[in-house]
Amino acid sequence: MRPEDLDVALRPRSSWEAMELGTALLRRHAGAVWRPWLLATVPVLVAVNAAAWWLDRPWLALVLVWWLKPLFERIPLYVLSRGVFGHSPGTAETLRAQRSFGMAAMPAYLLWRRFSPARALLMPVDMLEGTTAAQRRARRRVVGGPAYGQAALLACTCWLFELALALGAIASVFMAIPAELLPASFRSLGPVLSAGMPGWMQVGLNLAAWLAMSVVAPFHVAAGFGLYLNRRTETEAWDVELAFRRLRERLVAQAASAGAAVVLAVLLAPVPVLAQQAGKQAPATLEQVFGPERVDDARFREAAGRVYAAPPLGGERTVVQWRPKKKAEPAPEQRDGLDFSGPLAVLSLIGEWGLWILAGLLLLLVALTAPRWWPWLRGSGARTPASPAPAPAQAVALAAVPEALPDDIPAVALRLWNEDRMRDALALVYRGSVDALARQARIELPPGATEAQCLRASRQLPVAAARELFGRVVRAWEYAAYAGRFPARQEFESLLEAASLQWEWRR
Repeated sequence: MRPEDLDVALRPRSSWEAMELGTALLRRHAGAVWRPWLLATVPVLVAVNAAAWWLDRPWLALVLVWWLKPLFERIPLYVLSRGVFGHSPGTAETLRAQRSFGMAAMPAYLLWRRFSPARALLMPVDMLEGTTAAQRRARRRVVGGPAYGQAALLACTCWLFELALALGAIASVFMAIPAELLPASFRSLGPVLSAGMPGWMQVGLNLAAWLAMSVVAPFHVAAGFGLYLNRRTETEAWDVELAFRRLRERLVAQAASAGAAVVLAVLLAPVPVLAQQAGKQAPATLEQVFGPERVDDARFREAAGRVYAAPPLGGERTVVQWRPKKKAEPAPEQRDGLDFSGPLAVLSLIGEWGLWILAGLLLLLVALTAPRWWPWLRGSGARTPASPAPAPAQAVALAAVPEALPDDIPAVALRLWNEDRMRDALALVYRGSVDALARQARIELPPGATEAQCLRASRQLPVAAARELFGRVVRAWEYAAYAGRFPARQEFESLLEAASLQWEWRR
C-alpha cells in the first residue's frame, strides 16, 4: 500500500469521524458495491431456501445465509480497498476476484472469529496486508488497540439496524390489510403460529432478513475499513510521511530550477572569468554567489523557525491543567485498626446471620403468598364469566337511539317523524338497515363500526338493488347526523317503503 496514491485526505481522526469516512467511501462507490453483492447473494439465497424447503427446515436457510455473511463481506471490502486509490472496479472484475481474494482467512472468519465484534476492523489486516500468520497476529493487536471498543459498538449498532429493518419489512405486510380486518387477522395469527409456522411464512422471514442484511452489511464493512485506515495513519504516521514527501518534491523542483540558472550563468560568463574561477580551489560562498546585500541571516532564521513550527514538523500547543495550590499531605498510616476479637466479633457474627435469616424469612413469605399476587402480576387473575354475545342488532347499532330494534320498524319510524324527531327516525332506519345487512350478507360487523366500514361490507350483499338501497340509507343518515340536513317527508316515506320491501320489515 502506497500512502501517496490514496484518494482521501490522510490525517488523524477520531474513531467516529473515521467511520463516517468509510461510509462516505461507500456512498461514492455504491453501485460498484451493491451490484456484485446482489449478483452473488441472490443465487445463494435461492439455493439454500430451496434446499431447506426440500428438507422441511425453512429456518435453516436463514441460519446459513447469516453464517456466510463474512464470505459476502469481502465484496464491499474489495471494492473500497481499490476505490480508496481512485480505482472503482467493475462488477465482473469484483466477482472474478472473489475466487481468490481473502480465501486464506475465510476458515477463521467462518469458525472461531465468526462472533468477533471487531470483525469489520480486523478483516482488512488479514485480507489486504499479505503478511505471515505471526505477523498478522501482531498486526491485529496493533490495529485493534484503542479502536476495538468502537468496532464492537459499531457491530452492535449495525445488528440493531438489521433487526429494525427486518421487523419493518414484516410490519409493512400488515399495512396492506384493511383496518377493519386487522383484529381478525391478529386473532387468526396466534393459532397459526402455535400450530407451526407455515413454510411460505418462514421463507418470507428469510427474505426480510436478507434484505436487511444487504442494506446494512456494506455500511458495517465500510465503517470498519475507515477505522482501519485511521489506525494505519495513527500507528505509521502516514500523514507525516506524505508531508515530508511533498516537501522533498518541492525542494527537488527548486534545486532543479536553481541548477538550471547556475548552468545558464556559467555558459554565458566570459572566458577569463571562467579561468579565474577554475584557478580557485575553495568552494563559492553565499556572498560570492548572491552578493553580500542578498544574504540576510535574520530572515533566514525566521523562515527556518516558521518551517520547524509548522504542524507536520513540530508545533506548539498549550495544555491547561488544574493543580491545587496546597499539596495534600499524605494521611498517617493507621497501624492499629479495630479489634474484632471479643464482643465486637460476636456482634458482627450475630448481625451477619441475622440478615441471612431475615432474607430467608422474606423469601419464604414471598413463596407462601405467591398464589395471591402471581396471577395479578401476570395479568391473568380470576376471570369473570364471559357474558353472552350481544344480539346482532345491538352489536351494529350506531344511531342515537340506544334501545333494541322494535318489531315494527316502519311504524315506529313514521311515529318519530310525525313527532318531529326526524334524526331519531333516520337513525332507526339506519340501524335496521345495518342489522339487515349483517343478516343477509352473513357477516359480523365489529362493535362501533363506522358508516364507511358498513358501506364496504355492503359490497357483499348478493343483490345489486340491496347494495344501492343501503347506500341511499347511509347518505340520508350522514346528511342528518353530520350536516343537519333532513329529506322531505315524501323522500323519507319513499326510502322507508323501499327499505321495508327490501329488508322484509313488518308494517
